[in-house]
Amino acid sequence: MLHAEFGPRHWWPGDTKIEIIIGAILTQNTAWVNVEKAISNLKKEKSLSVSKLAGISEKKLAMLIRPSGYYNVKANRVKNFLKFLNVSYAGSIDKMFRQEVRKLRDELLSVKGIGRETADSILLYAGNKPVFVVDAYTKRIFSRHGFVSESAEYGEIQSFFTDNLPGGPGLFNEYHALIVELGKSICKSKKPLCNKCPIRSIRRK
Repeated sequence: MLHAEFGPRHWWPGDTKIEIIIGAILTQNTAWVNVEKAISNLKKEKSLSVSKLAGISEKKLAMLIRPSGYYNVKANRVKNFLKFLNVSYAGSIDKMFRQEVRKLRDELLSVKGIGRETADSILLYAGNKPVFVVDAYTKRIFSRHGFVSESAEYGEIQSFFTDNLPGGPGLFNEYHALIVELGKSICKSKKPLCNKCPIRSIRRK
């Protein structure tokens, strides 16, 4: 239903794994259009690589990612991730993604400033790991349709999808991207367009 309505989403946009990872960190508490501006700044400075990001000062990094909002906080989070990557995996993203998924998820969550949604976005979209990402859109849509409760925790919602969806990261990727589009365009937090909802017929009783 969602695929028929919106078509393939081709998400997450990014030319490299480090670009996707940085985008996942920067997109916290801001619209994607602002992240695109910040990523563009990094590309213009030829700074979008592990070595270049590690080498520039946190202050300069903050200025480059300023369009993403909370830029001082986010610059610190990026630096925290890079320190983790360099210490634990000698700066190699490929080596990092060879780690067992659950262990790597725990490691990412131990990095200051990286929460569950960000860690899971990194695993799914940059690492192509079978981890379902849960965000505000996911909870809003599926609680409104009665599949999860409004008080459901992140892990409970994530388990609902991983327990009921066949397939692996490709399906998780596309499904989550479609959920985001539904939440942005139709199932809005205020004044949702319920009469246009492509999944209105599957409400759980």
